[in-house]
Amino acid sequence: MFRPGCGYGPGMEWEPESVRAVLMDIDGVLTVSWKPLPGAVEALRRVRASGLRVALLTNTTSRTRASIADALTGAGFPVGAEDILTAPAATAAYLAEHCPGARCSLLNSGDIREDLAGVDLVDTGDTDDTGDTGTVPDVVVVGGAGPEFDYASLNRAFGHLQQGARLVAMHRNLYWRTDAGLQLDTGAFLTGLEQAAGAEAEITGKPAPAFFEAALARLHVEAGAALMVGDDIESDVLAAQRAGITGVLVRTGKYLPETHRDASGEPDHVLDSFADLPALLGLAPHRTDH
Repeated sequence: MFRPGCGYGPGMEWEPESVRAVLMDIDGVLTVSWKPLPGAVEALRRVRASGLRVALLTNTTSRTRASIADALTGAGFPVGAEDILTAPAATAAYLAEHCPGARCSLLNSGDIREDLAGVDLVDTGDTDDTGDTGTVPDVVVVGGAGPEFDYASLNRAFGHLQQGARLVAMHRNLYWRTDAGLQLDTGAFLTGLEQAAGAEAEITGKPAPAFFEAALARLHVEAGAALMVGDDIESDVLAAQRAGITGVLVRTGKYLPETHRDASGEPDHVLDSFADLPALLGLAPHRTDH
């Protein structure tokens, strides 16, 4: 199901032939817990076979670009590390531009140092009985939530913020879907840190406009010639639409009818899954020569 004309102005119709690039989320769109969703592999093969440019935009912070590419390739998706833009990689670029030389304390679940090349990560140590938090960083960098987001770690980050550190977060997603169901993510903790410390996080991944702009620049296409496919109506779809990109919401992953109903806007298109994207784009069935 989709809504022709939505997002194109009164009287204008959806013109799939104007699309030159497809941006897409990974988790909840192509995979859940790194297992392909039904029809997703074949759909992406059809998109690539059509000649459309492709970029995978993910707020995933537990894996590096290379690790993500390996997992997707192993599942049959035709992608490489060069097709993937991660929130950690975007964070490294943001810190290099806005906080050059800053000492950074990282709170994250998973090893993403490879994608944080050039970032000075410091070990801030534990808070002792005197309240000393050891090395005081210039920036507290918050990645993806997991077991590492315990009281001691969050309280230590709170202490750094009170001492003047900047707060940079890779995203503010509230939850994501795994094969065990919805799981809490960074946004559930980030809001508390912001309110407690009187700080406002600088977001580097989706829904930050710069994240989408970086993908468009990499593909050498204008916003009006691209579409973004996501399961998060706010961070993926409406954020892309605000950047001038056509938004496509899929009813997989973290999609919830109530979230869709209460969203701040309406997607340009709504599909049951990524498997329906080739039909939306008017693509011919993918043929493999034997």
